[in-house]
Amino acid sequence: MSTWSRFKSLYYHHADLGLALDISRIPFPDDFLAAKDAAMQQAFADMAALEKGAIANPDENRMVGHYWLRAPQLAPTPALAAEISSTLAAIKDFAARVHSGAITGPKGKFKNLLVIGIGGSALAPIPTASTMCSPVSAANSPKP
Repeated sequence: MSTWSRFKSLYYHHADLGLALDISRIPFPDDFLAAKDAAMQQAFADMAALEKGAIANPDENRMVGHYWLRAPQLAPTPALAAEISSTLAAIKDFAARVHSGAITGPKGKFKNLLVIGIGGSALAPIPTASTMCSPVSAANSPKP
């Protein structure tokens, strides 16, 4: 297949999202995508099941649905959607009361915020350490 033909068949543009993807220069065989079709269809089906509340972590018997936090109406049950919506409303109310000064610390209005939990991310220690520790100055930094 010519480079131009390959580009025309493997270039994707989604105008509504403002997204374009060109995979024409990736050196996979011409039949690669067709050979992966069944696996891709299975991946789409698995993702649809997760979005509908399938158990994603059998060891803990729990669902995943981080995207439900941004769109509670997509949660698999009305009860879960209501729990997400009410929790988000409570968080927004708490933040508004902190910002307005209705909630204060022992020395008055808050000036700083330290968020410890980052949803289980392995990156949590990095911002926590950088927040809790004083910066290393040039004078006491290790020498190369």
